Amino acid sequence: MRYKVLIADEEKILTDGLTAVLSPYFEIAGSAANGHELVFLARKFKPDVIVSEICMPELNLLDALKVIRKAGVKSRFIVLTSHTDVYLAIEAFRAGVAGYVMKHAGKEELIAAIRSVIDGRDFLSSRFPVDLVTLLSEAVRRPENGRPNLTKRQREVLQLVAEGKTMKEVAVALSISTRTAEAYKYEIMRLLGLHHSTELVHYAIRIGLLTIPRMEIAA
Repeated sequence: MRYKVLIADEEKILTDGLTAVLSPYFEIAGSAANGHELVFLARKFKPDVIVSEICMPELNLLDALKVIRKAGVKSRFIVLTSHTDVYLAIEAFRAGVAGYVMKHAGKEELIAAIRSVIDGRDFLSSRFPVDLVTLLSEAVRRPENGRPNLTKRQREVLQLVAEGKTMKEVAVALSISTRTAEAYKYEIMRLLGLHHSTELVHYAIRIGLLTIPRMEIAA
């Protein structure tokens, strides 16, 4: 039996490379370039495993995971990323991710991760700063980092604003009015104690909604 794997990353050269590396071992269901496409393909193909970057355009992996779960898709999730932030990894495992692999690991480790999560075991890259037992223990003991509990809609608005979208573009993307989009933005800034859009960008980077190369960050 060949297990079905779905790949997600905004860089096509990476998804093409992963397809070439993994296709001798697994059936590749497809590849997604943003979070909404990931949700669509997951619903369509119901893969056994989803391998994805955590910081995806339009909808990050952790929010996409929640939508996919609500749709009844039981895929196991593996994060494939360059992020070594312990807090972000903890949040990923809390959200239901089963594996966390670093992009600079070899193909053997990624294949091992996929086989591991298919067998129902969690997997953490050997290149990560702490081991799996320590990380999962911290996930149980550590509080939610004191972050405001934003709603899903607020997180969507935050991500789009941080990606450089105008309020009109945010409104179109979320099928809401521009006035409503602006209201969400200012409510988010109030909750976070922020005063400028640039601060929203830095916050989105810190919590893993955005990666630095996506746009030029003002000092």
